Amino acid sequence: MKTIHKLVLKSYLGPMILTFFIVMFVLMMNFLWRYIDDLVGKGLGFGIIVELLTYAMANMIPLGLPLSMLLAAIMTMGNLGENYELLAMKSAGMSLPRILRPLIILIVFISIGSFFIANNLVPAANKKLYSTLYDIKNQNQELEFRDGLFFNGIENMSIRVEHQDPQTKLLTNILIYDNSSSSGNMRTTLADSGYIRLSDDKRFLLVTLYHGENYEQTRNSQWYNKSALRHDKFDRQDLTLSMSGFAMQRSDADNFSNNSQTKNIVALSADIDSLEKIVGKATARSYEPLLREQLFAKDPLVLFDTVHLDRSHFRTVQMLDSVARLDLRNKADVWKNARTLSKNSRSMFDYDEMSAKDALNQLYRSQIEWHSKWSLPVSILLFFLIGAPLGAIIRKGGLGMPIVISVIFFVIYYIITTTGQKLVKEGTWEAVYGMWLATFILTPIAAYLIYKATNDSSLLDTDWYYVKLRAMREWLHTRLSPIIVKIKSKHHNDRKITE
Repeated sequence: MKTIHKLVLKSYLGPMILTFFIVMFVLMMNFLWRYIDDLVGKGLGFGIIVELLTYAMANMIPLGLPLSMLLAAIMTMGNLGENYELLAMKSAGMSLPRILRPLIILIVFISIGSFFIANNLVPAANKKLYSTLYDIKNQNQELEFRDGLFFNGIENMSIRVEHQDPQTKLLTNILIYDNSSSSGNMRTTLADSGYIRLSDDKRFLLVTLYHGENYEQTRNSQWYNKSALRHDKFDRQDLTLSMSGFAMQRSDADNFSNNSQTKNIVALSADIDSLEKIVGKATARSYEPLLREQLFAKDPLVLFDTVHLDRSHFRTVQMLDSVARLDLRNKADVWKNARTLSKNSRSMFDYDEMSAKDALNQLYRSQIEWHSKWSLPVSILLFFLIGAPLGAIIRKGGLGMPIVISVIFFVIYYIITTTGQKLVKEGTWEAVYGMWLATFILTPIAAYLIYKATNDSSLLDTDWYYVKLRAMREWLHTRLSPIIVKIKSKHHNDRKITE
């Protein structure tokens, strides 16, 4: 490898790693902002939080890689251009494609690796992510007592405390309503002070009360007219109650494998094939079998082919005339049977329509995921081919101008991709058009930027635009001056004639 190629690679690897972690940090903050309500107050351990963030980070790699490649390319080429290193390479006879050759090879390998990340790592991480979020949402909150308010976070139990000392956690003026007894007995406890906390494994509620009273209403089989009230006092009372819901129960990640985002290319291809068959069968059901099997199942003369349309119409008119000649009771029976058949047929059609819509929604989502896994490597390579010539043109390094340009291009890409996904989900476009629309639009832009950067174009040089606008203004002045003079002279002559 040439020394110049080592220099270019070394200049690129540092910004690439830096920008990747910056982008992932921003995306991670967005994830925490979305799920902050589900995470706060759960008493989650450090290991669970790290595990959840690891799964979320793996899920965000396909979104962060293209942006980091774009930003790193602009920063690298901008730094080389700002320090006149790029100019020195071109002066030595090296073209821009030749300078970018080692970086292009590196990006190709990264693109191939991104496909395996999207196809293998991301589906597995999504399974774990969804299962962990489900377990966290189903976990009860920690014991949080507020002064003068009832705490109802424990099933069949309500606790009220007058005050909780923030340092010692001592509770004063405790009132407990307990309906957890399997026999239906209700127990009320009053205490001057005490401690209530969960065990370390969150399987038991540890209660220590001082100077209080218990009131327990005992019930028998005739509770509605016979019941007894038991009352006792205590100086200290220790209770250990079995708890459920506070300890985090881990679910099997395979239970969340029905989502299209948890499947790889092979599973998505199998789902697409089966869903296409289901949709084909559902859409093949037309109004004709509905009419034959429901509405006119007992009168085959009504349903003729097109060549017998006149005869069927005549038969229908005869039926209406015969119904009109019936007495009131028989006529009511006929209309009642017709209404029943109509309702049954409508129910059957609604069910078929609902099944077809569900299958279509699953089909569209599977097609979106299938194409997104293939479009990720292409988008990474495309963003690099946009960023590298842009950096060579603007010749600005650092994090100022490169971030602005990168965000603009990424927002354009994201808006186009999101719009395409929406059109695919609605069934307006085919998946291949919606998911590859951004690639079709940005590819000519990348080719144009490479062409301009190779030819040392001053695409973003304000002085170049000022010179061009000045030259255009002079050209227009030269062309339009004789015409303006003729118009003025003609207007002056007409004015003299009128005078």
